[in-house]
Amino acid sequence: MTYAIIEAGGKQLRVEPGRFYDINLLPIEAEDGYSIDKVLLISNDGDISVGQPYVANATVEGRVLSHLRGRKVIVYKMRPKKKTRKKRGHRQELSRLLITGITLNGETIAAADEDVEAAEVEVMGTPETAETTEAAAE
Repeated sequence: MTYAIIEAGGKQLRVEPGRFYDINLLPIEAEDGYSIDKVLLISNDGDISVGQPYVANATVEGRVLSHLRGRKVIVYKMRPKKKTRKKRGHRQELSRLLITGITLNGETIAAADEDVEAAEVEVMGTPETAETTEAAAE
């Protein structure tokens, strides 16, 4: 099993090709490609490459499926016996990133299947696929 540990949006994630992850908002449009070069570790069927701090000549390729907002987080501050209460809410802006491949020294060591990428887009429920499935059902 091939996976990589990357740094994206101030967090470290363990990513695998063919899966999607929600990370902090990326400054690109939906359906565009994105390359991450901050790769901390790559594991390729037991062969591990560890960076100091990053693995040289390693990239993780992905495609932004959509931009969305995370779950609401409520921040409630109260000072007892003072009648002071503050209730604030926050929703984080996120980008859903589909990992399409892991590259080391210019050589692709893992790539997502085309069938998996098509299935991920279908799961996302784009309006185009929803209309065509309704028409096909009738």
